[in-house]
Amino acid sequence: MKNNQWGFKPLLKLFVTGFSMGSADIVPGVSGGTIALLFGVYEKLIESIKVITGQVIRLVFKGKFKEAWQTAPIAFLLPLGVGLLTAIFAMSSLLQSLLRDYPVLTWSVFFGLVVASTVIVSQKIKKWQAGTLGLMVVASILTYLIVGSIPIETPATPLAFFLSGVVGICAMILPGVSGSFLLILLGKYAQVLEAVTAFDIVTLAIFALGAGVGIATFSRVLSYLFGKHHNQLVAVLTGMLIGSLRKIWPWKEVVLERLNSHGELVPIVEKNMLPILNGQLFLAILLGVGAFMLVWWLGQSEREDAT
Repeated sequence: MKNNQWGFKPLLKLFVTGFSMGSADIVPGVSGGTIALLFGVYEKLIESIKVITGQVIRLVFKGKFKEAWQTAPIAFLLPLGVGLLTAIFAMSSLLQSLLRDYPVLTWSVFFGLVVASTVIVSQKIKKWQAGTLGLMVVASILTYLIVGSIPIETPATPLAFFLSGVVGICAMILPGVSGSFLLILLGKYAQVLEAVTAFDIVTLAIFALGAGVGIATFSRVLSYLFGKHHNQLVAVLTGMLIGSLRKIWPWKEVVLERLNSHGELVPIVEKNMLPILNGQLFLAILLGVGAFMLVWWLGQSEREDAT
């Protein structure tokens, strides 16, 4: 079993999955959790985080390093993590340039991707009931409202940074919600970047502590829900994907901007608008449909592999 886990094909597949997750996390409003759901690794990712933040840490503190190494899902997390970090370093500049120079076309690709992901994820619900449908609708509405919210000001206190770390990391592992976008809404995104630039170790440590507590706690909650209320949880995740479509609608009008760490104006609140009938519209539709078909094909391949 272990030899199979460390084979070239499964490692490459996990690397590509991680690379896709990292690419998605770069884009405000798009979540790596969406990609994890699409590639069928979301539940395993949550369970692996639970093991690392629970059993493995306890074994390390007891000095049982060999047992900790054997318990940790290294064959899963290592290629996934390497792929994710590779994408962040390799794709960040390219994706930011595409979003700046070709926003409508770039967002059209992501829109098609998320629409297809929504359909594929909804197919994981084994039995639809009135309560399941209700949860999906409520999650859709709440996510729709969240991604359209106006940023608020929060105090620059240790408690505020700790709670921002908790909220940010929880959002990062949820599909349909961008961790960086929620930090912007909390008024903490620029402050965290300033802490990184100024090497403010204390602030970063408090934020990281919050993120650690958040991911350790939230992974357990999600793991429990997957085991006990699978259909209901997948319905909520599907609803979050539907609600997030508001954020990634290709045609937007900027309502509110902010200065980023490079002194550039970047939009933080936008209003969706109807598409303009021109040559770009047809190309945008073509790219969106192409992205949908590609993701649909990947989803069908995953289902065939699973069976």
